[in-house]
Amino acid sequence: MGRYLLRRLGQAALVVVGVLVLTFLIVRVVPGDPAVSVVGPRASPEQLTEAHHRLGLDAPIPVQLWNYVRQLLTGDLGTSLHTHQAVTHDLGVAFPASLELVGAALLLAVLVGMPLGVLAARYRRTGTDVAVRVQSMLAVSLPVFWLALVLQNVFATTLGWFPVAGEYSSSLDSTSPLHVYTNITLVDALITGNWPIFTSTLGHLVLPALVIAAYPMGVVAQLTRAALIEEMGQDHVRMERALGFRERQVLVGFALRPALNPVLSLLALVFAYALVNAFLVESVFNWPGLGRYAADAIRSLDTPAIAGVTLLVAMLYVLVNLAVDLLQSVVDPRVSLR
Repeated sequence: MGRYLLRRLGQAALVVVGVLVLTFLIVRVVPGDPAVSVVGPRASPEQLTEAHHRLGLDAPIPVQLWNYVRQLLTGDLGTSLHTHQAVTHDLGVAFPASLELVGAALLLAVLVGMPLGVLAARYRRTGTDVAVRVQSMLAVSLPVFWLALVLQNVFATTLGWFPVAGEYSSSLDSTSPLHVYTNITLVDALITGNWPIFTSTLGHLVLPALVIAAYPMGVVAQLTRAALIEEMGQDHVRMERALGFRERQVLVGFALRPALNPVLSLLALVFAYALVNAFLVESVFNWPGLGRYAADAIRSLDTPAIAGVTLLVAMLYVLVNLAVDLLQSVVDPRVSLR
Protein backbone atom coordinates (compact mmCIF):
# COMPACT_ATOMS: atom_id res chain seq x y z
CA MET A 1 0.00 0.00 0.00
CA GLY A 2 2.76 2.45 0.96
CA ARG A 3 4.82 1.67 -2.14
CA TYR A 4 1.73 2.06 -4.31
CA LEU A 5 0.97 5.48 -2.84
CA LEU A 6 4.56 6.64 -3.33
CA ARG A 7 4.53 5.47 -6.95
CA ARG A 8 1.20 7.12 -7.68
CA LEU A 9 2.25 10.36 -6.00
CA GLY A 10 5.42 10.34 -8.10
CA GLN A 11 3.38 9.85 -11.27
CA ALA A 12 1.02 12.61 -10.17
CA ALA A 13 3.95 14.97 -9.62
CA LEU A 14 5.23 14.28 -13.14
CA VAL A 15 1.79 14.99 -14.61
CA VAL A 16 1.50 18.27 -12.70
CA VAL A 17 4.99 19.35 -13.77
CA GLY A 18 4.21 18.52 -17.40
CA VAL A 19 0.96 20.50 -17.26
CA LEU A 20 2.76 23.39 -15.58
CA VAL A 21 5.48 23.60 -18.23
CA LEU A 22 3.04 23.22 -21.12
CA THR A 23 0.68 25.86 -19.74
CA PHE A 24 3.53 28.27 -19.07
CA LEU A 25 4.80 27.94 -22.62
CA ILE A 26 1.33 28.29 -24.15
CA VAL A 27 0.47 31.49 -22.29
CA ARG A 28 3.81 32.95 -23.33
CA VAL A 29 3.34 32.33 -27.06
CA VAL A 30 -0.33 33.28 -27.49
CA PRO A 31 -0.92 36.65 -29.21
CA GLY A 32 -1.13 39.62 -26.89
CA ASP A 33 0.98 41.39 -24.32
CA PRO A 34 0.26 40.91 -20.59
CA ALA A 35 2.04 44.19 -19.88
CA VAL A 36 -0.77 46.04 -21.69
CA SER A 37 -3.19 44.74 -19.05
CA VAL A 38 -1.07 46.42 -16.39
CA VAL A 39 -0.31 49.83 -17.93
CA GLY A 40 -3.24 50.12 -20.34
CA PRO A 41 -3.51 50.22 -24.15
CA ARG A 42 -2.43 53.88 -24.38
CA ALA A 43 0.80 53.49 -22.45
CA SER A 44 4.02 54.94 -23.81
CA PRO A 45 6.86 52.68 -25.00
CA GLU A 46 8.81 53.57 -21.86
CA GLN A 47 5.94 52.47 -19.63
CA LEU A 48 5.62 49.20 -21.56
CA THR A 49 9.34 48.57 -21.22
CA GLU A 50 9.18 49.21 -17.49
CA ALA A 51 6.16 46.88 -17.15
CA HIS A 52 7.97 44.13 -19.10
CA HIS A 53 10.93 44.42 -16.74
CA ARG A 54 8.73 44.48 -13.62
CA LEU A 55 6.84 41.37 -14.76
CA GLY A 56 10.03 39.59 -15.85
CA LEU A 57 8.83 39.36 -19.44
CA ASP A 58 12.08 40.76 -20.83
CA ALA A 59 14.01 37.66 -19.71
CA PRO A 60 14.44 34.56 -21.93
CA ILE A 61 11.64 31.97 -21.71
CA PRO A 62 13.77 29.38 -19.82
CA VAL A 63 14.71 32.03 -17.24
CA GLN A 64 11.05 33.04 -16.87
CA LEU A 65 10.07 29.39 -16.36
CA TRP A 66 12.80 28.84 -13.77
CA ASN A 67 11.79 31.98 -11.87
CA TYR A 68 8.15 30.87 -11.92
CA VAL A 69 9.00 27.38 -10.61
CA ARG A 70 11.12 28.87 -7.81
CA GLN A 71 8.20 31.11 -6.95
CA LEU A 72 5.83 28.12 -6.91
CA LEU A 73 8.08 26.19 -4.52
CA THR A 74 7.48 28.92 -1.94
CA GLY A 75 3.71 28.57 -2.38
CA ASP A 76 3.41 31.81 -4.35
CA LEU A 77 1.36 31.65 -7.56
CA GLY A 78 2.04 35.28 -8.33
CA THR A 79 -0.23 38.31 -8.49
CA SER A 80 -3.21 38.53 -10.81
CA LEU A 81 -2.85 41.22 -13.45
CA HIS A 82 -6.64 41.62 -13.50
CA THR A 83 -7.64 41.69 -9.82
CA HIS A 84 -4.23 42.90 -8.51
CA GLN A 85 -4.48 40.35 -5.71
CA ALA A 86 -2.54 37.17 -4.99
CA VAL A 87 -3.66 34.32 -7.25
CA THR A 88 -3.80 32.02 -4.22
CA HIS A 89 -6.31 34.41 -2.63
CA ASP A 90 -8.43 34.55 -5.79
CA LEU A 91 -8.42 30.76 -6.14
CA GLY A 92 -9.33 30.40 -2.47
CA VAL A 93 -12.46 32.45 -3.15
CA ALA A 94 -13.40 31.11 -6.59
CA PHE A 95 -12.63 27.40 -6.19
CA PRO A 96 -15.03 26.68 -3.28
CA ALA A 97 -17.92 28.09 -5.34
CA SER A 98 -17.05 25.78 -8.24
CA LEU A 99 -16.59 22.86 -5.86
CA GLU A 100 -20.05 23.55 -4.42
CA LEU A 101 -21.59 23.52 -7.90
CA VAL A 102 -19.70 20.49 -9.25
CA GLY A 103 -20.16 18.55 -6.00
CA ALA A 104 -23.93 19.10 -6.08
CA ALA A 105 -24.05 18.08 -9.76
CA LEU A 106 -22.06 14.86 -9.23
CA LEU A 107 -24.10 13.95 -6.17
CA LEU A 108 -27.26 14.42 -8.21
CA ALA A 109 -25.81 12.41 -11.11
CA VAL A 110 -24.93 9.45 -8.88
CA LEU A 111 -28.17 9.52 -6.86
CA VAL A 112 -30.27 9.54 -10.05
CA GLY A 113 -28.01 7.73 -12.55
CA MET A 114 -27.24 4.63 -10.47
CA PRO A 115 -30.87 3.79 -9.58
CA LEU A 116 -31.82 4.30 -13.23
CA GLY A 117 -29.06 1.90 -14.27
CA VAL A 118 -30.19 -0.67 -11.69
CA LEU A 119 -33.78 -0.28 -12.86
CA ALA A 120 -32.81 -0.77 -16.51
CA ALA A 121 -30.76 -3.88 -15.68
CA ARG A 122 -33.56 -5.33 -13.53
CA TYR A 123 -36.15 -4.88 -16.30
CA ARG A 124 -33.88 -5.54 -19.24
CA ARG A 125 -35.46 -5.49 -22.72
CA THR A 126 -38.68 -3.93 -21.45
CA GLY A 127 -40.20 -0.50 -21.89
CA THR A 128 -38.50 0.66 -18.69
CA ASP A 129 -35.10 -0.35 -20.05
CA VAL A 130 -35.74 1.43 -23.35
CA ALA A 131 -36.93 4.60 -21.58
CA VAL A 132 -33.82 4.71 -19.36
CA ARG A 133 -31.49 4.14 -22.31
CA VAL A 134 -33.16 6.84 -24.41
CA GLN A 135 -33.04 9.29 -21.52
CA SER A 136 -29.37 8.48 -20.93
CA MET A 137 -28.47 8.98 -24.58
CA LEU A 138 -30.26 12.34 -24.64
CA ALA A 139 -28.51 13.47 -21.47
CA VAL A 140 -25.11 12.55 -22.92
CA SER A 141 -25.79 14.09 -26.34
CA LEU A 142 -27.24 17.50 -25.42
CA PRO A 143 -24.70 20.36 -25.66
CA VAL A 144 -24.08 21.80 -22.22
CA PHE A 145 -24.17 25.45 -23.29
CA TRP A 146 -27.43 24.95 -25.20
CA LEU A 147 -29.04 23.05 -22.31
CA ALA A 148 -28.04 25.82 -19.89
CA LEU A 149 -29.68 28.48 -22.06
CA VAL A 150 -32.85 26.41 -22.56
CA LEU A 151 -33.32 25.68 -18.85
CA GLN A 152 -32.59 29.29 -17.98
CA ASN A 153 -35.11 30.62 -20.50
CA VAL A 154 -37.84 28.09 -19.65
CA PHE A 155 -37.64 27.65 -15.88
CA ALA A 156 -36.16 30.99 -14.84
CA THR A 157 -37.25 33.62 -17.38
CA THR A 158 -40.59 32.21 -18.59
CA LEU A 159 -41.96 30.21 -15.65
CA GLY A 160 -40.09 32.06 -12.90
CA TRP A 161 -39.61 28.92 -10.84
CA PHE A 162 -35.91 29.51 -10.20
CA PRO A 163 -33.59 32.53 -10.16
CA VAL A 164 -31.96 33.53 -13.43
CA ALA A 165 -28.36 33.89 -12.26
CA GLY A 166 -26.05 34.42 -9.33
CA GLU A 167 -25.20 32.37 -6.26
CA TYR A 168 -27.86 33.89 -4.00
CA SER A 169 -30.00 37.02 -3.89
CA SER A 170 -27.72 40.04 -3.55
CA SER A 171 -30.29 41.85 -1.37
CA LEU A 172 -29.53 39.35 1.41
CA ASP A 173 -26.06 40.84 1.86
CA SER A 174 -27.68 43.75 3.69
CA THR A 175 -30.54 41.95 5.44
CA SER A 176 -28.81 38.64 6.30
CA PRO A 177 -25.02 39.08 5.95
CA LEU A 178 -23.10 35.83 5.71
CA HIS A 179 -20.14 35.09 7.97
CA VAL A 180 -17.57 33.37 5.74
CA TYR A 181 -15.53 30.44 7.05
CA THR A 182 -15.06 28.03 4.14
CA ASN A 183 -16.12 30.19 1.15
CA ILE A 184 -18.66 27.43 0.35
CA THR A 185 -21.87 29.38 0.72
CA LEU A 186 -24.14 26.44 1.58
CA VAL A 187 -21.74 25.22 4.28
CA ASP A 188 -21.17 28.67 5.76
CA ALA A 189 -24.92 29.40 5.78
CA LEU A 190 -25.63 26.02 7.40
CA ILE A 191 -23.06 26.27 10.19
CA THR A 192 -24.07 29.86 11.00
CA GLY A 193 -27.81 29.20 10.76
CA ASN A 194 -28.28 31.76 8.01
CA TRP A 195 -31.42 30.17 6.54
CA PRO A 196 -32.36 32.99 4.13
CA ILE A 197 -29.03 32.66 2.30
CA PHE A 198 -29.11 28.86 2.59
CA THR A 199 -32.52 28.58 0.91
CA SER A 200 -31.64 31.25 -1.66
CA THR A 201 -28.41 29.42 -2.56
CA LEU A 202 -30.28 26.12 -2.93
CA GLY A 203 -32.71 27.78 -5.34
CA HIS A 204 -29.91 29.34 -7.37
CA LEU A 205 -28.03 26.02 -7.41
CA VAL A 206 -30.78 23.90 -8.98
CA LEU A 207 -30.54 24.89 -12.66
CA PRO A 208 -26.72 25.02 -13.06
CA ALA A 209 -26.35 21.77 -11.11
CA LEU A 210 -28.94 20.08 -13.35
CA VAL A 211 -27.07 21.21 -16.46
CA ILE A 212 -23.72 19.90 -15.23
CA ALA A 213 -25.31 16.68 -13.91
CA ALA A 214 -26.93 15.76 -17.24
CA TYR A 215 -23.90 14.18 -18.91
CA PRO A 216 -22.55 12.34 -15.80
CA MET A 217 -26.04 11.06 -15.00
CA GLY A 218 -26.45 9.54 -18.46
CA VAL A 219 -23.00 7.97 -18.40
CA VAL A 220 -23.44 6.56 -14.88
CA ALA A 221 -26.84 5.08 -15.78
CA GLN A 222 -25.53 3.41 -18.94
CA LEU A 223 -22.40 2.04 -17.28
CA THR A 224 -24.29 0.80 -14.21
CA ARG A 225 -26.74 -1.02 -16.46
CA ALA A 226 -23.97 -2.64 -18.53
CA ALA A 227 -21.88 -3.62 -15.49
CA LEU A 228 -24.88 -5.13 -13.70
CA ILE A 229 -25.97 -7.13 -16.76
CA GLU A 230 -22.46 -8.54 -17.07
CA GLU A 231 -22.27 -9.31 -13.36
CA MET A 232 -25.66 -11.04 -13.41
CA GLY A 233 -24.22 -13.62 -15.78
CA GLN A 234 -21.44 -14.66 -13.37
CA ASP A 235 -21.38 -18.06 -11.66
CA HIS A 236 -21.76 -16.68 -8.15
CA VAL A 237 -25.03 -14.98 -9.15
CA ARG A 238 -26.38 -18.26 -10.53
CA MET A 239 -25.45 -19.96 -7.26
CA GLU A 240 -27.19 -17.28 -5.20
CA ARG A 241 -30.32 -17.70 -7.30
CA ALA A 242 -30.14 -21.47 -6.81
CA LEU A 243 -29.90 -20.94 -3.05
CA GLY A 244 -33.31 -19.27 -3.14
CA PHE A 245 -32.44 -15.59 -2.81
CA ARG A 246 -34.96 -13.20 -4.29
CA GLU A 247 -34.07 -11.40 -7.49
CA ARG A 248 -33.90 -8.04 -5.72
CA GLN A 249 -31.52 -9.47 -3.11
CA VAL A 250 -29.34 -10.97 -5.83
CA LEU A 251 -29.29 -7.74 -7.81
CA VAL A 252 -28.66 -5.26 -5.02
CA GLY A 253 -27.02 -7.39 -2.37
CA PHE A 254 -24.61 -9.50 -4.45
CA ALA A 255 -24.25 -8.14 -7.99
CA LEU A 256 -24.25 -4.39 -7.40
CA ARG A 257 -21.11 -4.11 -5.27
CA PRO A 258 -18.68 -5.69 -7.78
CA ALA A 259 -20.50 -3.84 -10.57
CA LEU A 260 -19.60 -0.55 -8.89
CA ASN A 261 -15.94 -1.02 -9.85
CA PRO A 262 -16.16 0.34 -13.41
CA VAL A 263 -18.53 3.08 -12.24
CA LEU A 264 -15.97 4.27 -9.68
CA SER A 265 -13.25 4.18 -12.34
CA LEU A 266 -15.37 6.51 -14.42
CA LEU A 267 -15.95 9.01 -11.62
CA ALA A 268 -12.50 10.61 -11.98
CA LEU A 269 -13.08 11.27 -15.68
CA VAL A 270 -16.62 12.44 -15.00
CA PHE A 271 -15.33 14.84 -12.32
CA ALA A 272 -12.86 16.38 -14.76
CA TYR A 273 -15.55 16.67 -17.44
CA ALA A 274 -17.99 18.24 -14.97
CA LEU A 275 -15.37 20.76 -13.85
CA VAL A 276 -14.70 21.79 -17.46
CA ASN A 277 -18.43 22.06 -18.14
CA ALA A 278 -18.77 24.20 -15.02
CA PHE A 279 -16.60 26.82 -16.73
CA LEU A 280 -19.28 27.25 -19.43
CA VAL A 281 -22.24 26.95 -17.08
CA GLU A 282 -20.82 29.53 -14.68
CA SER A 283 -20.66 32.03 -17.53
CA VAL A 284 -24.36 31.49 -18.36
CA PHE A 285 -25.60 31.60 -14.75
CA ASN A 286 -23.06 34.18 -13.53
CA TRP A 287 -21.84 31.77 -10.86
CA PRO A 288 -18.80 33.23 -9.02
CA GLY A 289 -16.46 30.27 -9.47
CA LEU A 290 -13.32 29.22 -11.30
CA GLY A 291 -15.04 29.45 -14.68
CA ARG A 292 -15.83 33.13 -14.40
CA TYR A 293 -12.40 33.82 -12.91
CA ALA A 294 -10.68 31.93 -15.74
CA ALA A 295 -12.79 33.71 -18.38
CA ASP A 296 -11.82 37.10 -16.97
CA ALA A 297 -8.18 36.00 -16.84
CA ILE A 298 -8.20 34.86 -20.47
CA ARG A 299 -9.86 38.07 -21.67
CA SER A 300 -7.23 40.20 -19.93
CA LEU A 301 -4.35 37.81 -20.77
CA ASP A 302 -3.71 37.41 -17.04
CA THR A 303 -0.94 34.82 -17.29
CA PRO A 304 -0.42 34.21 -13.53
CA ALA A 305 -4.15 33.57 -13.06
CA ILE A 306 -4.38 31.31 -16.13
CA ALA A 307 -1.41 29.25 -14.95
CA GLY A 308 -2.82 29.09 -11.41
CA VAL A 309 -6.23 27.81 -12.56
CA THR A 310 -4.63 25.20 -14.84
CA LEU A 311 -2.29 24.00 -12.10
CA LEU A 312 -5.16 23.71 -9.62
CA VAL A 313 -7.34 21.70 -12.04
CA ALA A 314 -4.41 19.36 -12.87
CA MET A 315 -3.74 18.71 -9.18
CA LEU A 316 -7.42 18.06 -8.54
CA TYR A 317 -7.58 15.58 -11.40
CA VAL A 318 -4.64 13.48 -10.22
CA LEU A 319 -5.83 13.54 -6.60
CA VAL A 320 -9.35 12.44 -7.58
CA ASN A 321 -7.85 9.61 -9.65
CA LEU A 322 -5.83 8.46 -6.65
CA ALA A 323 -8.86 8.68 -4.34
CA VAL A 324 -10.94 6.62 -6.79
CA ASP A 325 -8.26 3.91 -6.94
CA LEU A 326 -8.21 3.68 -3.15
CA LEU A 327 -12.01 3.60 -2.99
CA GLN A 328 -12.09 0.76 -5.54
CA SER A 329 -9.94 -1.40 -3.26
CA VAL A 330 -12.43 -0.79 -0.42
CA VAL A 331 -15.56 -1.54 -2.48
CA ASP A 332 -14.11 -4.58 -4.29
CA PRO A 333 -11.60 -6.71 -2.33
CA ARG A 334 -10.50 -8.32 -5.63
CA VAL A 335 -8.77 -5.05 -6.55
CA SER A 336 -5.22 -5.01 -5.18
CA LEU A 337 -3.04 -1.92 -4.91
CA ARG A 338 0.43 -2.88 -6.10
